[in-house]
Amino acid sequence: MGERQLIAIESPDDPRIAEFRDIRERDLTGRQGRFIAEGTVVLRVLARAHAAGAGVRAEKLLLLRNRVEGLTDLLAEFPEDVPVYVADGAVLDAIAGFHLHRGVLALGERESEPTVAGFLASLPERALLVAACGISNHDNIGAIFRNAAAFGADGVILDETCCDPRYRKALRVSVGSVLTVPYVRAGSIEADLDAIAGAGFDIWALSPSGRAEIREIDAANRVALVLGTEGEGLPGRILSRFRTARIAQSPSLDSLNVGTSSGIALYTIAGRLGRI
Repeated sequence: MGERQLIAIESPDDPRIAEFRDIRERDLTGRQGRFIAEGTVVLRVLARAHAAGAGVRAEKLLLLRNRVEGLTDLLAEFPEDVPVYVADGAVLDAIAGFHLHRGVLALGERESEPTVAGFLASLPERALLVAACGISNHDNIGAIFRNAAAFGADGVILDETCCDPRYRKALRVSVGSVLTVPYVRAGSIEADLDAIAGAGFDIWALSPSGRAEIREIDAANRVALVLGTEGEGLPGRILSRFRTARIAQSPSLDSLNVGTSSGIALYTIAGRLGRI
């Protein structure tokens, strides 16, 4: 650890770690841009995003005491002014409200919340975008961000009915990609798609009944892939307004999980655009 000071927490009621209490039930998503990051992979992404000035920063860390020795390299990636609190297992579990077997937490903050217009204006001339409607499952949100990062998407737009990607589980499933892939969450899907169309994107709505197979989509300077929620999919008013695409599959299954679908579609489109 070198000279880095560790601050011992002996009581779950210590006010210095109040933000970490009962995190399963009282997640910090949506509270002034703050969030809980869990696990070494996500914390390493947070440290690097903080150092790079990527719009997120770490406020404090809370670690299981017997894990500290093995985290020397990770802790060195955080600035010295980020406090590191440590606690024994029983205290840490009492703070979190459940058994926290990873024993590695951080409180982070997203420093600004862009508007849809400002977000679109920041994208490059050639851009691949994901837009999502009504996705409330945190695993699916995390998978979409992980796939967006893997296949070179330039950003993600979530409508206001999607869950916040900064939820602890979504962050973990995304392996920290929520902290590196630019995104905005705001407005109705109609308003979002109006803005996307106005920014010159070719919009393709993904549906099992789509008219074109995903491999038939032509390469364009700006492509936006629109994803809907599990079960219901995209609203009919969206499917009737924009061009639709499907992923070819066996007729024995109704549809794919939206996280899986996003990976297949992004891989296919990114290949046609020369991203991978």
